[in-house]
Amino acid sequence: MWPKTSERSAFSGRSTATLRPSALALMGRWHLAEPVPIPGKHRHNRRKRAKGNAMTKGSKVKSVELLACDAGWRNYHFVKLTTDDGVVGWSEFDEGFGSPGIGAAIQRLSVRVVGQNVFQHERIYAELFAATRPAAGGVVAQALGAIENALLDAKAKHLGVPCYELLGGKIRDRIRVYWSHCATWRINHPSWYKPPIESLDGVKAIGREVREKKFTALKTNIFTYDNGRPTGWRPGFGAPFAPEINVERKVLRDLHMHLEAIRDGAGADVDILLDLNFNAKTEGYLKILRAIADLDIFWIEIDSFNPEALGFIRRQSPHPISSCETLLGLREFLPYFREQAMDVAIIDTPWNGVWQSMKIAAAAEHHEVNVAPHNFYGHLCSMMNAHFSAAVPNLRIMETDVDRLAWDHELFTHVPDIQDGHLIIPDRPGWGTEPNEEGLRAHPPKHGGGLLNYGRKVP
Repeated sequence: MWPKTSERSAFSGRSTATLRPSALALMGRWHLAEPVPIPGKHRHNRRKRAKGNAMTKGSKVKSVELLACDAGWRNYHFVKLTTDDGVVGWSEFDEGFGSPGIGAAIQRLSVRVVGQNVFQHERIYAELFAATRPAAGGVVAQALGAIENALLDAKAKHLGVPCYELLGGKIRDRIRVYWSHCATWRINHPSWYKPPIESLDGVKAIGREVREKKFTALKTNIFTYDNGRPTGWRPGFGAPFAPEINVERKVLRDLHMHLEAIRDGAGADVDILLDLNFNAKTEGYLKILRAIADLDIFWIEIDSFNPEALGFIRRQSPHPISSCETLLGLREFLPYFREQAMDVAIIDTPWNGVWQSMKIAAAAEHHEVNVAPHNFYGHLCSMMNAHFSAAVPNLRIMETDVDRLAWDHELFTHVPDIQDGHLIIPDRPGWGTEPNEEGLRAHPPKHGGGLLNYGRKVP
């Protein structure tokens, strides 16, 4: 039916009397396309919206608790956030990688979290950031990240969805992972990771084990050899104590030998990644890159506080460079992106918060850089990183530790499902696993641990 000439039109608010016949015909099609109202539909929508508002209004944070347990050479740390309707959100954080005091910061900040709407994690993060802006970064930033991750878990559980749905939905169902700290844990911590590696034969054997277990990539670290026995070389972390962090000929020679041995075991089809951490300065990193230029390396991982220095290194490297696992917040990443300092940006999602990490990944994509999560913690962190990896478009690969403590399976309700070198993304609500509080109590935390004990003889 044609509209009356007195009706107002969608065309610039003019009456139909001023429109040309062609416009009237188009408007006629417009009117014919209008949906027919369904009786009661709008009342139903109002009821749905009201119900949703009631749910979110009732989802207030009731308490924030901290738990910890023994994890061999360090402790695992967790945030338990409970809402007033009984939903529990979990996150894992770490004090062993140079960050003592995160738990104390979380406790202090939690007084501003209790009573807040668990659905409004961005608002809560912004409020906590404002309250800590003069001392932003460091331990404070990691505390904010731990709180954010617990809020995300609680929100997803309220909605009955996996956390990746909060991040835009999953792009992939399985994530390629690399076997991290390959040989490293069995050399540096033989009491907890078996079998211990005491020679190059052991290095070759674990390379072969990686291939036989169908992993497609591994990452190892720097080792020196004395009388054939390997020792971790970590002057950047005080073991040995050598603040000048010079890279001498023996280090170069032994590192090349170590990488050849692990390649011999792994075969030609397994990618090898090398993590140099903070164990050199610009001169030393360049010496290492020249010394191993003839080897097939997936990436060289370098930590540097100077984006210009890292960019200088990258422009002379025959291998791709990854970096940034110790950076906090997009502000710290941006100078590295602008400098084109790395090929892959490593993001620590437990430190930054998974929601904030998605923002960093988006900025990386803008600068044509792929990302990879930093993941050498407990199984809850692995699941948090898995959800990030499932949702982020510009993913390179995901880190995971395959060598685990003998009691690791007692500490979590679910462990990652890894098949043929890929982590299968779970569809359980939230992160898909939780700490098992009974298991945590069975393995109480030790005093100290982590990097603070590197280079010390601990009784």
